Amino acid sequence: MPQTGRGRNPFDAQLPDGETVAIFESYQDAQKAVAVLGQSDFPVRAVAIVGSDLRSVERVTGKMTYGRAAGSGALSGGWMGIFLGLILVIMNPTLNLGIVAAAVFLGAGFGMLFSLFTFSARRRRKDFTSVMQIVAASYSLVVPAEMVGRARKLLSAALENGGTGTAG
Repeated sequence: MPQTGRGRNPFDAQLPDGETVAIFESYQDAQKAVAVLGQSDFPVRAVAIVGSDLRSVERVTGKMTYGRAAGSGALSGGWMGIFLGLILVIMNPTLNLGIVAAAVFLGAGFGMLFSLFTFSARRRRKDFTSVMQIVAASYSLVVPAEMVGRARKLLSAALENGGTGTAG
């Protein structure tokens, strides 16, 4: 028996039961379709967006240099220093905030050194910075079988008024 949303675990690893009511080229268009359904009092907890033909895309954001490695290492080490310094102050309130400043500088220094060492060791294997993401070729809106007619009717009306996508 298909579930209509109540009690459904959002982290369930199974593909959702139901039928495809529309297919979109972008995730944003699929989100807009869910918003259209939600504005029409459709039970959106019963809707699933299913990405198909997944691809890994690595976008190069720049060239990695020693300066960039040192800067990013100092920044991440500084954040770790703030965190540890604040924990020390919370655990011992008699300490002053100078401890936090010292922890920030020590964290930044160690972060910078570690980042420079790592960059030097990997120098010729990856001389660039990048961001990795998973992208789908298309996104399907899936709803339980008993709700397909209503969902298609609401989405068709929205498409006629200037939306994007393909009603299934």
